[in-house]
Amino acid sequence: MFGRNELRDHERLTRLRVLWSQLRSPLQLLLVFAAAASAATGEWTDAVIVLSIVVVSSGIGYTREYKANLAAEALQSQIRVRANVIRDGAATPIPFGEIVPGDIILLAAGSLIPADAVVIASSDCYVSEAALTGESFPVEKRPGIVEEGTRLAERTNCVFAGSNVRSGTARCLVVSTGHSTQYGSIATRLSLRPPETEFDRGVRRFGYLLSVAMLAITLAVFAVNVLHGRPAIETLLFAIALAVGLSPELLPAVLSVSLARGAQAMSRRGVLVRRLNAIENLGSMDVLCTDKTGTLTEGAVKLDEAYDADGRPSRRVLELAAMNAATETGLSSLLDDAILEGFTPNLASIVKLAEVPFDFTRKRVSVVLKDGAGVRLIAKGAFDHVLEVCTIDAEARVRAERQYQKWSERGVRVIAVAGRDLELKQSYGREDEKQLTLFGFLTFLDRPKAGASEALADLYRLGVSVKVITGDNRFVSRHIARLVGMRAERMLTGNEIDKFSEDALWRAAEETDLFVEVDPNQKERIIRSLRKAGHVVGFLGDGVNDAPAMHSADTSLSVEEAVDVARQAADFVLLEKDLDVIRYGIEEGRRTFANTLKYILTTTSANLGNMVSMAVGSLFLPFLPLLAGQILLNNFLSDIPAIGIADDTVDVELTQEPRRWDMKFIGRFMFEFGILSSLFDLLTFGILLYVFRASAEEFRTGWFVESLLTELVIALVVRTRRVFYASRPGSILLWSTVFLAAVTLIWPYLPFVRFFGFVPLPVEMVFLLTGVVILYVLFAEALKRWFYRDSPKTHVIGSPHLWG
Repeated sequence: MFGRNELRDHERLTRLRVLWSQLRSPLQLLLVFAAAASAATGEWTDAVIVLSIVVVSSGIGYTREYKANLAAEALQSQIRVRANVIRDGAATPIPFGEIVPGDIILLAAGSLIPADAVVIASSDCYVSEAALTGESFPVEKRPGIVEEGTRLAERTNCVFAGSNVRSGTARCLVVSTGHSTQYGSIATRLSLRPPETEFDRGVRRFGYLLSVAMLAITLAVFAVNVLHGRPAIETLLFAIALAVGLSPELLPAVLSVSLARGAQAMSRRGVLVRRLNAIENLGSMDVLCTDKTGTLTEGAVKLDEAYDADGRPSRRVLELAAMNAATETGLSSLLDDAILEGFTPNLASIVKLAEVPFDFTRKRVSVVLKDGAGVRLIAKGAFDHVLEVCTIDAEARVRAERQYQKWSERGVRVIAVAGRDLELKQSYGREDEKQLTLFGFLTFLDRPKAGASEALADLYRLGVSVKVITGDNRFVSRHIARLVGMRAERMLTGNEIDKFSEDALWRAAEETDLFVEVDPNQKERIIRSLRKAGHVVGFLGDGVNDAPAMHSADTSLSVEEAVDVARQAADFVLLEKDLDVIRYGIEEGRRTFANTLKYILTTTSANLGNMVSMAVGSLFLPFLPLLAGQILLNNFLSDIPAIGIADDTVDVELTQEPRRWDMKFIGRFMFEFGILSSLFDLLTFGILLYVFRASAEEFRTGWFVESLLTELVIALVVRTRRVFYASRPGSILLWSTVFLAAVTLIWPYLPFVRFFGFVPLPVEMVFLLTGVVILYVLFAEALKRWFYRDSPKTHVIGSPHLWG
């Protein structure tokens, strides 16, 4: 009746959908056009050959891609965002897509709001609506009635899809879902294409490079051959075949298989992939930004002690802090859990009158409580932010700051507790947080995580610099960083960051190891600055305040127990918050990227050489070097083992440093290896024409054998920087290459080859052509050694060292 609660129609994965994605590709449509042109001119043999290649190649791509998409969809279903909905009288986690008008949803700090809803009940509920209204500060939501026509930003009795809860709780009645929501009504604005990723940018640039090469060769060949008086239709089919032959038409299937295989491998190690293309970005990442809690430390905060304002142990301070922790309803906090584990207050005679929720500007939370002794405000929070609203003399402040620094330098986290008596009145707010009395301090311990130092060292060896971005104070952060072996001298505080211009910050950010005492907006600025400096930046976050930075990063990671808004912003969800798990994900991303690049280098270099040879040969030969159907058959057969590259093994050295799309590198590789391939093709032309005096049919058959063999063996050469026999290929690639090479050698003698325009060859010709292929492999190995010796290693621009 209402449809799924989604902004776009839910497209269920079907076999027909995947098959159509294969058939609608421009290259396949080009082949269909070529087949139609052949049939229209009576060239039925060419038409059948071309259509057969379309069917078989689409079938192979469809089979691999459908299985890959099924696997990826199964993995992503594990991390669907859910909302707590009242169903059958109980709160039940329901996927966003299944929520309908009339549902009652329960919201808490960190919840994504799944639909437009009216607030029935709330407790200090503040919602961030920046995506809808542009308002950066959270808005309080409460039950009530507003006038008809009230602006969206002033509808305090409603919550809207696309926003998220920053603090407090609420119970709401869903009234609109999917396209009917305010979010859906301005979908044009909100559904703009997401920022282009490093991987997508690389694919786009590669497409431009290839398109220019295809267009230049095709137009030149067509024009010159028509001027030479060859039939226009035959020349057109030949030119189209050249264009298709130059293109890596199985690249989408190879990408799908590589990414799905990478996602499956990562899931086995505790990394669930939400966006497949992000796997490549994770492998390219050279800077990882993370909080310290739960990553560098155990994340198990333990209450150490409670002290009064003079630094003496005090149970009364613990009791007051526990009252605050037990009655506040804002952001869930490990510190609150630790406090209540240390002391459980008796709230039987206490009435909560109000709460001033925690926010990332004030960095404190206050509750107003009434008991037999009267009304009292109790505040707790960051040391500096509590002291700034306390009435305290200069000597006591200096004494408190010295004690705070001593604790912090030992890695002890400190919060302050303060309060004041109030008169009973109708409402309370931030204006009551003044002239407080400092009651004392609570200290907490969060020890360094076992293995953190080794994991950091492993990341550094992979060329990934780790930077800590935290709201915690500078002393604790520096102490923890030193304990795990990080360099900690280069540090910026939030106050210092505010003084930097955008240009100044991106220069300073590169040289900084620790960003401390920062707020969410500053986190986002840091990420943007690092990206502006040329880095591929990853961000690991799990809190409400991390979402803006996660959106700004090239790749974002969160954890399974993170708040909804953080998990929704993440490209990857970690089942365990551990740097070593991230290390494995980085290595898998690099393996995926390496295999993608192998396919591109293999097909484009070999194809470019053969296509250039055919283009040149067509200019001086009295006949076409290969017929259109023969070109397409050659390209199809060479692609069969090439798709096995998606499952290929990867040399360990290809995962030891970040690698990015480099069009100059790809263009140079295509050119140099393409020229080598063309030189051997011309050598083959000479042997066929001047040694064997081959007829047109013998020439085409001989060159078909040689060109197909070179395309098969070059994959085994260029897939590794080592000598080809020192790196074992994956089973699919190896054995399909061996099988097809054997078939190629006996190809001229198979009974059906006359259908394709081929004829049997003298045995000595086949032996000599095999010798040419062996010589080609030797020269390709020599060129590879020279190519990589001359090329500088990929390096990470401006990466700061981790270790002091």
